[in-house]
Amino acid sequence: MRRLVVCVVLGAVLVAARMPSARAEITAAAVREAIERGATFLKRQQRPDGSWPEWAGQNGGMTALCTLALLNSGVEPDDDSIRRALAYLRNRNNTREKTYVRSLMIMAFCRAQPDTEKLRIAEYVRWLEQRQITRGEHQGAWSYPFQGDGDNSNTQFAMLALHEAERIGVAVNPQTWALAKQYWTKSQNRDGSWGYKPGDPGTGSMTCAGITSLVIANDKIDPADARVEGEQIHCCQPKKPSDEPIQRGLGWLGRNFAVTQNPGRGPAWLLYYLYGLERTGRLTNRRFIGTEDWYRVGADWLLRMKGGPLTDRWSGPFTFEKNECLATSFALLFLSKGRWPVLMSKLKHGRGEDWDRHRHDVGNLTRYTELKWKRDLIWQVIDLPSATVDDLVPSPVLYYCGSENPLPEDPAALKDLADKLRGYLDRGGFLLVEGYCGGAAFDAGFRKLMEMVFPEPEYRLQRIDPDHPIWRAEELISPESMKNLPPLLGIEFGCRTSVAYAPDAQDEKRHPLSCLWELSRPGRETKYPASVQKQIDAGLSLGINILAYATNRELQGGETRLDLAKVKPPGGESGRATLYVPSLRHPGGCNAAPRALTNLLQAAAENLKLRVSVEPREVGITDPALFDYHIVFMHGRNRFTLTEAERKQLRTYLQRGGMIFANAICASKQFADSLRREMQLVYPEQPLKPIPKDDPLLTTFFGGFDLSTVTRHDPQSGGAKQPLRALSRKVPPELEGVKIGEHYAVIFSPYDLSCALEKQDTMECQGYTRQDAARIGLNVLLYSLQQ
Repeated sequence: MRRLVVCVVLGAVLVAARMPSARAEITAAAVREAIERGATFLKRQQRPDGSWPEWAGQNGGMTALCTLALLNSGVEPDDDSIRRALAYLRNRNNTREKTYVRSLMIMAFCRAQPDTEKLRIAEYVRWLEQRQITRGEHQGAWSYPFQGDGDNSNTQFAMLALHEAERIGVAVNPQTWALAKQYWTKSQNRDGSWGYKPGDPGTGSMTCAGITSLVIANDKIDPADARVEGEQIHCCQPKKPSDEPIQRGLGWLGRNFAVTQNPGRGPAWLLYYLYGLERTGRLTNRRFIGTEDWYRVGADWLLRMKGGPLTDRWSGPFTFEKNECLATSFALLFLSKGRWPVLMSKLKHGRGEDWDRHRHDVGNLTRYTELKWKRDLIWQVIDLPSATVDDLVPSPVLYYCGSENPLPEDPAALKDLADKLRGYLDRGGFLLVEGYCGGAAFDAGFRKLMEMVFPEPEYRLQRIDPDHPIWRAEELISPESMKNLPPLLGIEFGCRTSVAYAPDAQDEKRHPLSCLWELSRPGRETKYPASVQKQIDAGLSLGINILAYATNRELQGGETRLDLAKVKPPGGESGRATLYVPSLRHPGGCNAAPRALTNLLQAAAENLKLRVSVEPREVGITDPALFDYHIVFMHGRNRFTLTEAERKQLRTYLQRGGMIFANAICASKQFADSLRREMQLVYPEQPLKPIPKDDPLLTTFFGGFDLSTVTRHDPQSGGAKQPLRALSRKVPPELEGVKIGEHYAVIFSPYDLSCALEKQDTMECQGYTRQDAARIGLNVLLYSLQQ
């Protein structure tokens, strides 16, 4: 009967592979392909001198825009097309260039060559500052130089350029930012929108310009929510400036949200508006504008607007955007910049703004991490009460902070909160929690919440010792500096510490991490006394250490959230054709990665179109039900010894055609040694032996993946005084097997698969990447079905 079920399941796979698929939702792969095709199109349009055909008298502007689009689409600065474009821009010396052109040139040089072109960028910054209007009705704005009044389009491009210049260390006069902020605040319409000029009816493109320009200006000139007096740090300061104009603008945009038209203008400047929409979502740290996931719906519309998967360019419905280079550049900027990885999310909870006492904390830490890791990153705010588990999962780290009791009063809402956080942690998430500003109530509430999230007694908060990798995952923190940091408590869950908690130390010498991050301004450092700077540096080091530990520096592009929709196996999960794979219960720590098998089976449903049951099942070694399954999953991280009865049962199971798929969690030597010894005792005539690198199991022979080369992480530690590193190696997979007759009855990986399948990127584990761990597992499942 078991063989019949296997044949039915395998037949369903083959039939599904032949059936035409209906039009699917937009996928991450489709977005990446669209970006690649669009970039290829722009390269083909480039002229021999490095330029692109200019447009509307903006000589140099189209070349700078196309260069910026290519750079953001992943084309490297040393690519021939970029080198020729930069040479063309570098050789221009037109003092009558327009605001758009100089602004786009600044952004292109900042993106491509921030170090070697810093003097040129500084010169262009001075040019922009000199052309800001300093008196009259349009004071604070920019215009087309030498003609006309200021307008919101020129002004936003000037501010974007100055913002990028400051990010690479070119100073901008604070008066420039102050005048710009006054202009944008004064020119906002009563309904919260902005038009092309003050007093004009609001449009989506100009409202995006107003919102993002105010975000930039506020970041440059608003005082921090903490202050320093002498050598004393004062945290949790009352908030003075208001972002009310930004909130009003976001309210108007949410009420009028669209991606198929430019609100207030219809088809006019649609792609220009979408480029502004991306910037609004990114700079306000929002996944949703109104109720819409702006990147998902915008990317979906852009891919449909393109006219099919084989089309490599865009053309807008409006006169000017019929220019394919212009339209394609705006589309690429939306798609590429919108897919910057989310580093972490700050959880909005409770009443009021207790969750946000230090408004720049996560933003400053993200910028610090960007500089250290040399990659573009974003952070987001997530409204915790209204978020679903799927909303939380794209963020590898959630930051949960406050001083007041964070628990909702309604018992149903409290249970929903606990279930939501457990669902997120079950899926490999990491929770960073901090109490501050006299947070005794927060501490009591959070501890109660963790008891609800983890009803199992083995998951409790414990002190994280100084030798834990979380203290040295990226940067070393001296013992002296540790004395000025809050203590850390943690919960060991799955393959690693999955919850890190910094309670409010309520100590004049120890300051909340949030406060220390608030005082840091990466790229615009304020001069503090040496003792204060030392504390801020230690806070940043601990922050980036936690992020490195939680993510292993492996971050998914923002477009991957497009693939989060639940995949249902064909035909449901019940019936004779359903594949069931239980976890084998044994004394070697079999519950250390509880979702590894579930995630593998979900991957089988999605990638192989198998009809599977993802409901967790366990079976004991001596349980007669063992013989109901053709394959069982066995993993662990502890030393173990089987009884004679268990060895006898396993031998009978393997002789009857059963199969064991095993791996050592985190490459545990104790588990690996125990498994090899026990397999020798179970089947002495056929002990575990290396599986040849060219075995059909590791090829596409059974319908799976070519595994001739995979990526394996090998932790590298120079001792307690050195940061922890994970070296990635391209190697053939190292698997061992017990062969009975012509087929493998046991397949064993001495390197980790389970923590990768658990989606917990712990740098302590020696093992395969998430993708390759899943591929190895899927090949084994396909192999087992065809034996």
